[in-house]
Amino acid sequence: MGQPDGRRSRRTGAARRIYLDLREQIGAGVYAPGDRLPSSRALAEELGVSRTTVTAAFDQLVSEGYVTSRQGSASIVTDMARPGTLHGRHAEHRLEWPLSDYAVRLMELPIRYAERRKALEFDFRYGDIAAADFPTLLWRRAMNAALLRRRDSLSYEHPAGSAALRQQLQGYLWRGRGIRCDVDQIIVVSGSQQALDLCARVLVNIGDRVILEEPCYAMARNVMAAAGADIVAVSCDNSGLLVGELPHREKSVLAFVTPSHQFPLGGVLPQSRRDALLQWAYSVGAYIVEDDYDGEYRYDVKPIPPLFQSDRERVIYVGTVSKTLSPALRLGYLIVPRPLIDVFTRCKQLADRHSPSLEQEALAILLEAGSYERHVRKMRRSNAERRAALIAALTSCFGEKIDIVGTSAGLHVVVWFRGIGARHEARLIEAARAAGIGIYPVSPLYLARKPDVAGLVLGYAALTPDELRRGAEKLASTIYSFAPFPRNENRG
Repeated sequence: MGQPDGRRSRRTGAARRIYLDLREQIGAGVYAPGDRLPSSRALAEELGVSRTTVTAAFDQLVSEGYVTSRQGSASIVTDMARPGTLHGRHAEHRLEWPLSDYAVRLMELPIRYAERRKALEFDFRYGDIAAADFPTLLWRRAMNAALLRRRDSLSYEHPAGSAALRQQLQGYLWRGRGIRCDVDQIIVVSGSQQALDLCARVLVNIGDRVILEEPCYAMARNVMAAAGADIVAVSCDNSGLLVGELPHREKSVLAFVTPSHQFPLGGVLPQSRRDALLQWAYSVGAYIVEDDYDGEYRYDVKPIPPLFQSDRERVIYVGTVSKTLSPALRLGYLIVPRPLIDVFTRCKQLADRHSPSLEQEALAILLEAGSYERHVRKMRRSNAERRAALIAALTSCFGEKIDIVGTSAGLHVVVWFRGIGARHEARLIEAARAAGIGIYPVSPLYLARKPDVAGLVLGYAALTPDELRRGAEKLASTIYSFAPFPRNENRG
């Protein structure tokens, strides 16, 4: 029996993408004449497709003369496939005209796409949250109600977002974060990433000075680099941005900060530094972009009011539901100073008209009923338990050989390994992945002043307390077998 057209089409599309990718790598010299291509079995497993799909891609390469293949042997790149020999119809992906300066800067950035990853037994990827935590029944009911409310109109919406959601967010932000703002200052966006992109588009010209934390959220840095900003990285300690190191002599247009929970080190910026940061912003004419990416999660500290509450003229507040509901929803929001309302709204309209309407209405319904805040309180308790389990397990396994920072808030911690130099991070991560453990280095989040010792950003919101304990123990076994790290005979 033949396959349904849809399935055949998807398989054909995947095979063509694999064929084009391999052909491009051959043309660029990644695979030189005489080199073996990965086996169809290994490539299928790595890409998460069927072996038949990969074989179809290989067959196309063979038919065009790029590789030779015999039954039961590897596929070998031919002499025809030397770099620079692609021509005619095989040059379809070559650029006939130059890219924009923005596109050139963009292509130079180390941006990776989110892809389906090979399943790991224990994955400490930061930013992930447990699928089981999503309030499926509540969300389904809210979506059904939203659809019924809007059954007579499914047209384009106001670019700033649903009026119902913005009104509900106004009340929620006052109750939960102490923020007082008007409804029209709130602009709903497709996640905090779009909020940062809008800030760059509206406020940053090529060559403008932008202040970033060191270390910093990589995608914020990429946004500013793509915009052509002159980036100045200002160091952070365990209490956040070192405000005294801010440049005062030249104009800056923007400073991106995470004062409620510095990413990734986890510091909470003291009030004295907040006051100094605001004074600096006025002195150099800069706006402050305050990213409150996981402000709902506080454990051992009393929350300090957001910067926006202290100054509504220079601070742009960024919030999201990615850490409370799901990053898949792509729902976030900006609160902007009054003079910026119109320009941000117009920029949002040009970017994507408006964020998804039904999802906005569903979130408004959850906020109106109090269901969202009950869910947040539940998640705060669950993640406090996870946090305690991870810290206890790491302490038991490693003792004084590690320093754990950023534990008072958020959904991740940073672990510094005293006995391992930063140069060993890549080998350590590779060894852990071979053991089924996903760990992620902190060093790529630094722009200039790289750390001397190995550090990991360990997320805990996607694992159960038991998984966190077992994952930490297995990680310890991997690390204690790692040559640069001396075994602790008294651990546990």
